[in-house]
Order: sequence, then structure tokens, then C-alpha cells
Amino acid sequence: MSTNSAPNTPAFQRWVLAFFAQHGRHDLPWRTTFDPYHVLVSELMLQQTQVERVKPKFANWLQQFPDLARLAAASPAQVITAWQGLGYNRRGLNLQRAAQMVMAEFGGQLPTSEKDLQRLPGVGPYTAAAIAAFAFNQPSLVIETNIRTVYLYHFFPGQDQVSDQDLLPLIASTLDTDQPRHWYSALMDYGTYLKTVVPNPSRRSRHHTPQSKFQGSRRQVRGQILKHLTNQPASHEELAATTQASPHLADAIQGLTKDGLIIYNHLKHHWQLVDR
Repeated sequence: MSTNSAPNTPAFQRWVLAFFAQHGRHDLPWRTTFDPYHVLVSELMLQQTQVERVKPKFANWLQQFPDLARLAAASPAQVITAWQGLGYNRRGLNLQRAAQMVMAEFGGQLPTSEKDLQRLPGVGPYTAAAIAAFAFNQPSLVIETNIRTVYLYHFFPGQDQVSDQDLLPLIASTLDTDQPRHWYSALMDYGTYLKTVVPNPSRRSRHHTPQSKFQGSRRQVRGQILKHLTNQPASHEELAATTQASPHLADAIQGLTKDGLIIYNHLKHHWQLVDR
């Protein structure tokens, strides 16, 4: 399909849906369910983690926490341990806090409105719109990196610093309002494909943020600390040894403490996962 600045909606939809019919990832586990809790879990896991890493974690998570009530009642230590390997561990606790809020304020049923969904910890505008579309088949306006890629490629060829505000009217005008869940799945898979065959169009977005280096980063040190404390508590000296005396150690400990992930036990003189 040739690129142009004005959408031919039927032709564009046919192009995207034809690609999805032949090449779509129809077997992704969160696409085979309409359970709102499953969609919530998948959306928070996928926020900053690749699909292939999420798939086994998604299945394991649902085995351990099969519903909102079970997740809400778990200990933070159990949640952090189950989240290990996905990175950005705060997302795991946000997911539990969201479950607790749903149980306390929404009668155990995930709310259907984007406004209420955005009240949940860890759920911003994109995630709320995605949950509304994928869990409740609502015609919300969803935008993320793969969807950006599709619209930048087709409607903004050669243009840089394109704002989401320029994309949203196109997303709205080309949306399949009858089957938004199916449509957004198709867009995401098509965008993933485009990134493999053309220079990443999403870099031309004003909102593109290059992936920061992981090796030697504060984020890596946070992960090392949590992995160690998942197995056993540790003194400050032991954490220093685990992280090879990283210059990020103090900042990582401070951040993990502030996020409510770890706590210092003054009686036993060691760091441990929060378990309350």
C-alpha cells in the first residue's frame, strides 16, 4: 500500500487486516481470553517488556494468582518473587495494588470506563485505553510504539518530530468501531513487522525515547538486589558484593525503599523484601 497524507480508510483497513489474517500472532494467550483480569495482567507486563519474555511469565502468574482476589491477598514478597525476570518490578506491586483497589472500591469487578481505570495504580492513559479495547471491546483511542509505527509509515513519510496529537485524529478516523479489539491487535502486529523491514519509523515520533543501556545501569543493580533478597535477606556488605560494589548501589537501595519493595530490619541488621 502506498503512503499518503490522507487516509483512504477502507483500503487502509483492508491492508492491515489482510496482513493480520496471514501473519498475526493469534495464539498470544492474552488474545484468547476476554477475562478483564487477564487483560490487566498482560497490559502491565507488556508495558516495558518484550512479548516473548512475557508469555511464560503470564502463564505462571495466572497459575499463582488466578484472580483479582488471590492477587490482592498475596504478600508483596510473593508478588515480587513472581514478577522476577520481567524488570521494572514496581509494575508488579502496582498490579497488586490495582487488584486491592478493585476489590475494595469496585466490588471485585474491573471498571469498564477509562476514567475509572486510570485511577488504578500503574494504569495511565494508554493502558486504560488498551484495557477498554481488549477487555471490553470499546472503541477507545489506543496509541503505543507499534501503532505509532504504522501511522508514521503510512501517513507521515519522511517527517520527523511528529506528535501524537497529529496521529490521534487518524487513529480515530480509521478505527474499526465494531471490532476495536481485533483492529488494535492487527495494528500492533503490523507495526511490529514494519520495524523489521524499514528503519524504525517510531523514531520519527516526538515522543520516541531511546532504550537506555541496561548493563551496568541502576536498573540492573535494582534487579540484582531484588533477586538476591528473593532468596534470602542480606546485609549491606552482602548486597555490595552481589552488585560488585556498583556506584549505583546506594541510589538503588534508596529507590527500592521508596517504592516499598524492600525494608531494613534494624533488629537483624539486614535488608529484606517487604512482606506486609
